[in-house]
Amino acid sequence: MASPSLLHSSASSFHCRFSSLAVTPSAPPPLRNLLKVSASGTVLVEKSESEKVQRLKTAYLERIIPALKDEFKYINIHQVPKVQKIVVNCGIGDAAQNDKGLEAAMKDIALITGQKPVKTRAKASIATFKIREDQPLGIVVTLRGDVMYSFLDRLINLALPRTRDFQGVSPSSFDGNGNYSIGVKDQSVFPEIRFDAIGKARGMDVCISTTAKTDQEGQKLLALMGMPFREGSSANTGAPVRKKKLKSHHFDAKGKGKGKR
Repeated sequence: MASPSLLHSSASSFHCRFSSLAVTPSAPPPLRNLLKVSASGTVLVEKSESEKVQRLKTAYLERIIPALKDEFKYINIHQVPKVQKIVVNCGIGDAAQNDKGLEAAMKDIALITGQKPVKTRAKASIATFKIREDQPLGIVVTLRGDVMYSFLDRLINLALPRTRDFQGVSPSSFDGNGNYSIGVKDQSVFPEIRFDAIGKARGMDVCISTTAKTDQEGQKLLALMGMPFREGSSANTGAPVRKKKLKSHHFDAKGKGKGKR
């Protein structure tokens, strides 16, 4: 058996002979630049933060609040708008006749949002639509806190980009008080739902309620969070809405009705 001194000398001579081939540790690659959205400004959520838990909430507290405070000249930090809650609802027309379809829809919404939804029921009977009082018509779930930020992050960065022929969301869906609504035609854009496991394609409505007082503040808040608004468009600025022109057949129908009387 070789002595330890012989092994040490042979190892040192080996390193001296191939010292030029030694691999030096390279510096870590620089972080990727921030994402850009030309119509809405800079997105302050980096792709390098994908492994962090609650990265959207962290970005809002650390970077989005100071940016909004500087842009809109807020005096108090409590004036800075924030996302208050997100309401996800899904209407099911054949819920009364198809109990299995209603249960499957509830499971899908629970997988997407991470929270169990509740059934929405009719408040009154409507014979025209064959609806009876207390009949289930759909499902709804209200998200707050960490679950809300997690769902909004997956909606912005996973679901919307997977939409077919996606060209951005419309900024004209604000209600005038900073609240934004968006419709999803197919729930399979979420990675939690398998496309082959869906018996029937279902859509859903997402209502994002914020504390913003104007649509401009609400749009800026969502844009900084990464909401992909369409280029070259902005929220309503209070301009008067042009009324639809009435064609001649509208007046003819009214005139005929009056003549018959």
